[in-house]
Amino acid sequence: MSHNNETNIAAAQVGECEIVITRVFNAPRELVFDAWTNEEQLSKWWGPRGFSSTFQKFEMRPGGTWEFIMHGPDGVNFPNTNEILVVDKPERIVLKHAVFPHFTATAVFEDLDGKTKLTYSSVFEETVATFDKVKVYAAPGAEQTMDRLGEHLASLI
Repeated sequence: MSHNNETNIAAAQVGECEIVITRVFNAPRELVFDAWTNEEQLSKWWGPRGFSSTFQKFEMRPGGTWEFIMHGPDGVNFPNTNEILVVDKPERIVLKHAVFPHFTATAVFEDLDGKTKLTYSSVFEETVATFDKVKVYAAPGAEQTMDRLGEHLASLI
C-alpha cells in the first residue's frame, strides 16, 4: 500500500456503541464521493481485505436500497441490506444497515484543498454486550475497507 496517496490521520475510535474512522485521501472530494456512489467502483473496494461483493440491488438515492452479498475468503457468504437515507453530493451519505448487526453509518466528505477528509461513523443499535462482540471484527473490517478505498483511489489518479 502506498502511503503517498493516503494519510491515516486517526485510527478507529471505538465508543460505547460507535466506531469512527477518519482518513485523508490524496484525491478530490468528488472522486472520493463517486467511489461511494458508483456501483462499479464501490464493488471493487467495499469490504475487508480478502472479501468480494456481489451487488443485487443498488439504488444510491434517498429511499433506495443497496443489497449485496459479501463473500468471505473462507467461502462464507454474508447477505447485507442497506436502506439509503441521505445522499447529499458531494458532502454526505447516510445509510441504515437493516440486517444484523444493525447500525446507521454516516460518511462525511470534506474538501481539504484538493484532498478529501473522510469521516465514517457507524452507530450500532445493538446492546452494549452485543456491540462488545461485534466491534472485535467490525472495527478492523472498517479499517481494512478504508485501506481498500485508498488503494482504489490511488489506482484512479
